[in-house]
Amino acid sequence: MIDKAKARLTAKDFDREFRAQIAQMTSGLAPTAFTSAWRDWATQMAVSPGRRVELRRHAMERANDTWAFAARALTGAPVPPSDGLDGETDKRFDAPEWSVFPFNVYARAYQNNAQLMREAISDVHGVSDYHQQLVEFSVRLLLDSTSPTNWLATNPELLALTQAEQGQNLVRGMQHLVEDIGRTLDGATPAGTDEFEVGRNLAVTPGKVVYRNELIELIQYEPSTKTVYAEPLLIVPAWIMKYYILDLSARNSLVKYLVDQGHTVFMISWKNPTEDDRDIGIDDYVHKGFYAALDAVTAIVPKRKVHAVGYCIGGTLLSIAAAALARKKDERLASMTMFAAQTDFTEPGELAFFINPSQLATLEATMHRKGVLESREMGGAFALLRAKDLLFQPKVDSYLKGKRTPMIDLMAWNSDGTRMPWRMHSEYLYRLYLDNELATNRFPLDDTLVRLSDIRVPMFVVGTESDHVAPWKSVYKVDNLVRSDDLTFLLTSGGHNAGIVCGPVHPKRHYRIHTRRLVDPHMAPDEWIEAATRHQGSWWPAWHEWLAERSGATQVKPPKLGAPGKGYAPLADAPGEYVLQR
Repeated sequence: MIDKAKARLTAKDFDREFRAQIAQMTSGLAPTAFTSAWRDWATQMAVSPGRRVELRRHAMERANDTWAFAARALTGAPVPPSDGLDGETDKRFDAPEWSVFPFNVYARAYQNNAQLMREAISDVHGVSDYHQQLVEFSVRLLLDSTSPTNWLATNPELLALTQAEQGQNLVRGMQHLVEDIGRTLDGATPAGTDEFEVGRNLAVTPGKVVYRNELIELIQYEPSTKTVYAEPLLIVPAWIMKYYILDLSARNSLVKYLVDQGHTVFMISWKNPTEDDRDIGIDDYVHKGFYAALDAVTAIVPKRKVHAVGYCIGGTLLSIAAAALARKKDERLASMTMFAAQTDFTEPGELAFFINPSQLATLEATMHRKGVLESREMGGAFALLRAKDLLFQPKVDSYLKGKRTPMIDLMAWNSDGTRMPWRMHSEYLYRLYLDNELATNRFPLDDTLVRLSDIRVPMFVVGTESDHVAPWKSVYKVDNLVRSDDLTFLLTSGGHNAGIVCGPVHPKRHYRIHTRRLVDPHMAPDEWIEAATRHQGSWWPAWHEWLAERSGATQVKPPKLGAPGKGYAPLADAPGEYVLQR
């Protein structure tokens, strides 16, 4: 007789493996999520005869406009492809070359078709909001991939360049393509990253690894001033990225800036997980990560509270740990700073395209099979969110124009990816993103539910205006969840990474800042925008001033690196070993 439990387990394993195989063919996307969305749209459209009639009429109007424009263009006189076009126009066709026949007709037809497609999927009564987002995302990808700007034969700028260079741009492009294919097959980093090296021109702020366990290395940075603020900083970077995004080249290093302002800085460097680490969970990241680092910092700098800083998922982890510490009456934290970090996931932005039960089941199957989620799989998902800028335009530049985009430190860091352990990432996606347990007081740590309302320390929260990963209005929701009597929210221009890593001097950046007390009425995001003061330049000095005001007026002699007598002897020079793991 067949053991039913064993049969169920076998069936579950088979289904999980089948999902993983499908994910290999779809670049990790769950086709069922998108087919459900399109089925919803088609069903609602089928019971909207008036809407269908209206679309047919608009389709005829668009077709007539394209033919009429083609007739004008055939006269030979230059006609801009957006001339007299109703609705939003595409700036990619602004160059004079696009005003010449037949390219202006290509561009006009594309714009008419694009506007018709967008109209067809909008304002269809009965389609759920989430399905609407998936359908819009699908159409955006289709339009980005089919633009005439992507192809040599339909792009007059590319043809003119090819003629001017007698085809040498295509020769270089073919060389770039061969090189990129070879690097991909060899598992090497993208072209141009070779000029950047961790420890040589990245992550070079002097320091020592003063603690190491199976999950983290803790770096203490050497002081560069004769005296320092008494209270140290402990930075918790995201483990979805390597820590040195905050210690890039000298002009972009937040760590160097803080040290030069007189702060004692500690940084967690996370291990890059392997298949053997598949069962590491969020609780391990709290205990072996943040708690272990906090114990080390308070031993090396005794009798001082600590300013804790969390970036992205590191900020989410910090909020969990800080709430748990507050519940236990542990008062070692002087303040909390969160960079582009979410605590309420009801509005996760465009990442919601990949956060649904079907997509997570596919992702979980892929992770369970390998024990980890590979960085290239995460990078592919993020690239799809901005396919025009991150996928198609770079391909045109590199393979058709024969031009490599100059590599910068932030791009080099972005190519140095990390893996995610299966258990941790499953918990993060299901419990935080999908079920929103943290914001609703249902997330457990050490058999006790975490309540963010237990957090009462001063807080400095940073959001970025064009963040596709952690939209600023989602980041702002923390204001409703904590009970800090001193909460400053700062909104800076830029995106999830470039908005945070902007250097201490950046004339093209701007930011808004406002501090509220607990007795102040809560402001909705749009109200906050009106109340916040706008400033030009980088936000780093404003944060430093905020820290300085809460770190005591008297500066002290810098602490020694490590504390050998307490088990925290220096083990190696910064940047350590874990950051070098591939």
